[in-house]
Amino acid sequence: MARFLSEDKLEGFEKYKYNSVDTSVLSKYVMHPFWDWCVQFCPVWVAPNLLTFTGFLLTVLNFLLFSYYDFGFHALTEENVTNDSIPSWVWAVSAVNLFVAYTLDGIDGKQARRTGTSGPLGELFDHGLDSYSAVLIPTCLYSIFGRDELSPLRFFFVIWNIFLNFYLTHWEKYNTGVMFLPWGYDFTMIGSCLLLLVTSAVGPRAWHVPLPGGLAPGVAFELVLYFSAMITSQTVILWNIYKSYRDKTGKMRPFMEAVRPLVPLAAFFAVSSLWALYSPNDIINTAPRLFYILTGTIFSNINCRLIVSQMSDTRCEAWNGLVALSALAAGAALRGLPPAAERRLLAALAALATLAHLRYGAGVVREMCEHFGISCFRIKPKMK
Repeated sequence: MARFLSEDKLEGFEKYKYNSVDTSVLSKYVMHPFWDWCVQFCPVWVAPNLLTFTGFLLTVLNFLLFSYYDFGFHALTEENVTNDSIPSWVWAVSAVNLFVAYTLDGIDGKQARRTGTSGPLGELFDHGLDSYSAVLIPTCLYSIFGRDELSPLRFFFVIWNIFLNFYLTHWEKYNTGVMFLPWGYDFTMIGSCLLLLVTSAVGPRAWHVPLPGGLAPGVAFELVLYFSAMITSQTVILWNIYKSYRDKTGKMRPFMEAVRPLVPLAAFFAVSSLWALYSPNDIINTAPRLFYILTGTIFSNINCRLIVSQMSDTRCEAWNGLVALSALAAGAALRGLPPAAERRLLAALAALATLAHLRYGAGVVREMCEHFGISCFRIKPKMK
């Protein structure tokens, strides 16, 4: 059976100690007290990873709900002006699901400390699933605005902006040894929950009133995401890395080793962008949801491999087989395929990438459980 974790990675996990800095006012003074209160109601026999996985499944459920009612993001287009094809209960359920998922993600670490089961597997499992949610959650919010206000191509780059922020946080830790928790995460999650909840009450068309200056709400949403990322995340990350080198507090890797984790991400951004921009059949407009889920799946795989290297303090992989496979598929599509053939190729690649990523994730979890003698979803009784 193929192994996903080398001996040096497993040995690195044995030495791993969680080190984070959280300066968010919302997180420190609102969310953490709320999560401290919530975790008291969680039975001590419930494994922390079970909480994490349950929250992730709720984001998957939201994605499936919106896929059923608005697969192509046409619900808010002009041709549907008299037909709100997404029922109001879907918005309400998705808001509740997202808030519960966010809460479970907030209490899983507290449950681990409460039950004496803290360890590297929990953090890896948590952040690995979060990297997949980076595509599942935004695609639900896209249905609020629809493709008339924000084209599928522009939203593709919005998603990549979200990917970049998530990835750079782990790249930052790869070089500094510290997880600086971004301010934007908590505000974005609470804001998304409120946005979905209000939409269930007033309907999505209430958000389509032009703003001052004739600015469309969808465009405002796009601009806020870009500018908030630059101000609260990207510039802060670069400063923290610079400071770790200046003060000699980080890993002090040579420049080429420090930027090595950016290689597979940059390669995949180039491949996916070329396919989206130059597809002869305009695949990003004809099958946007398939394109997004393919992109999100491969991004999650790249990110999970970085997390493994970052936590085990080993060299990050510059090669990713799924990126290479997507490059071959994009090359075939750009050489000219009939529309139906390109869509089938996209669907097949999305399915294959999903299966490969699930196999990788399950393999990593299994090997860590075997190495540490633990169970992922069950708290083993301590030997007396």
